[in-house]
Amino acid sequence: MGLNDIKTRIAKAAKEAGRDTSDVTLIAVSKVQPNERVEAVLKEGHRSFGENRVQEAAGKWPGFRENYDGIDLHLIGPLQSNKARQAFELFDAIHTLDRPKLAHTFARLAQEMGHCPPLFIQVNTGEEPQKAGIAPADTDAFVAECRALDLPIQGLMCIPPVDETPSLHFALLRKLADRNGLGKLSMGMSDDFEQAIAFGATHIRVGSALFGQRVPIAG
Repeated sequence: MGLNDIKTRIAKAAKEAGRDTSDVTLIAVSKVQPNERVEAVLKEGHRSFGENRVQEAAGKWPGFRENYDGIDLHLIGPLQSNKARQAFELFDAIHTLDRPKLAHTFARLAQEMGHCPPLFIQVNTGEEPQKAGIAPADTDAFVAECRALDLPIQGLMCIPPVDETPSLHFALLRKLADRNGLGKLSMGMSDDFEQAIAFGATHIRVGSALFGQRVPIAG
């Protein structure tokens, strides 16, 4: 499935939800994809991409940015505190603020560097012990803590459990965002982005449906 097919599906889902297509940002998840696949999408004019790892992004995107203007790069994977400075330099938005320690690191870096990328708080809507994110019950307090640190919190992000109905998690994330006056929702992936759009997603993260199956890096 190509970029135009994905855009057509986004437009259809937005129309059915009574929303404007321009309110939905397609983040092309380029993690572990060969450079030629990524460049093919760049050549089609797409500019919003998502990476899971700082190190992989650092090896890939500076070169692309030399040749393509207007790239909008999103960190959508877990971030270690010791990689936060590099993330500030590489990414235009970070979707995985998931713990107080990282929030305080961001606040310190924002003071030192004079800027902070727009941030999304990752909420562990399924309360899965193996998954990162703030528990739903702790979200309000964490949003308030981040705002007290003057962090630019734009919205919330979630990754629903694979064995549960995603719409239940999208509805919960929307409720938490509305309650905290946050207008952005990063939710929905290749298999469920139409449902996410119906529940108000402003950023959807599509990888395999756009690029094909990921190619593992050897070693």
